[in-house]
Amino acid sequence: MEQAIRLTGARVALGARRAEFIDLALRRGRILPFGSAVSGGPQIDLTGHLLLPGLINVHDHLEFNLFPRLGRGPWGNASEWAAAVYHPTDPPLKEHLRVPKRTRLYWGGIKNLLSGVTTVAHHNPWEAKVFGRSFPVRVLKRFGWAHSLAFSADVAERYRGTPAPWPFFIHAAEGTDAHARGEIPRLETMGVLGCNTVLVHAVATTASQLETNRNKAACIAWCPSSNVFTMGRTLTPGVLRSGVTIALGSDSALTAAGDLIDEMRIARREGKLSADEIYPLVTTNAARVMRLSTGQGEIAERGTADLIAVKDRGQTPAEALTDLHPVLIMVGGRVMLLSEDSAETIGARHTADLHRICVEGRGRWLVRAPVPRLYAAAAAALGPEIRLAGRRVCP
Repeated sequence: MEQAIRLTGARVALGARRAEFIDLALRRGRILPFGSAVSGGPQIDLTGHLLLPGLINVHDHLEFNLFPRLGRGPWGNASEWAAAVYHPTDPPLKEHLRVPKRTRLYWGGIKNLLSGVTTVAHHNPWEAKVFGRSFPVRVLKRFGWAHSLAFSADVAERYRGTPAPWPFFIHAAEGTDAHARGEIPRLETMGVLGCNTVLVHAVATTASQLETNRNKAACIAWCPSSNVFTMGRTLTPGVLRSGVTIALGSDSALTAAGDLIDEMRIARREGKLSADEIYPLVTTNAARVMRLSTGQGEIAERGTADLIAVKDRGQTPAEALTDLHPVLIMVGGRVMLLSEDSAETIGARHTADLHRICVEGRGRWLVRAPVPRLYAAAAAALGPEIRLAGRRVCP
């Protein structure tokens, strides 16, 4: 039988405000029952650290995170933004589209990993040849999707073809004008508004439409920095506290301010939310939106071993997210990220095949991704200054 990995000495998050000292044992990507007696096997001493559940990002377009923000809004709806910025034969799109898609997808995975994300919803087809064990984060596989009513002619067919237990993602009510306000009623008429529907953005949702969403148990993927950039506003505190299940997404660098850490900060400011209210938006609410059923979004017995270690300063788990600096990240019990200054403490057994990366304003890490090769592939098209979600990176 595979030996268990033991994580000792850390406080373990058991909710937004609660953490206790628990030594965890991990085997085959799962957390064994608390207090399990295991002997032998590798041990990671995390004394002085707080363990958080891996974060869940409910909306990203992974292949667009090397791009700069495009356009100068606000626009009335997403179609106006697309028409203004989509010029693929002109800079900067021309150069960025020369970067191989596989390379761009990997950079999107790295962006998520560096911000504490262990599971992400990619709003595009699932790439079987890319999103395997070597990919930096787990990418949701079981889902249905359509881009939007404007860009997907077969929305109703796609929805009907999505198995009931899977979420169905669609950009909807992405704007502030009458066109955007009319999309929720259209989806309802088409039979596309149900308990597995995830409305991405939904900024134009009216009070009566919000009540319909709540009655039908439809969810919202909230991307506040992208909303403010493209539309000039985002969901109001009233919507955020309406009882509709809402979770946080980063969107891509085409419109967003950065990564999920940035979104949490902007969500607090724009939504007038406390740290305790932000916490479920990237953990338990996000798991509910994405219909995850193996313990993601929490640290639980027999749950998936997706974990973040941060320095323990006596903060609550929710407070730790307000200034998140991951020291260690595990995806399915496998070390995927280490801060550079913790590598020696953790030990060579866990640092094999990790590569150095530094990010402007964030720090230096070792990550389980082929950073030198990815950097070279991007630099061949973009030159030596590579920016990931707006921040300069170096291998």
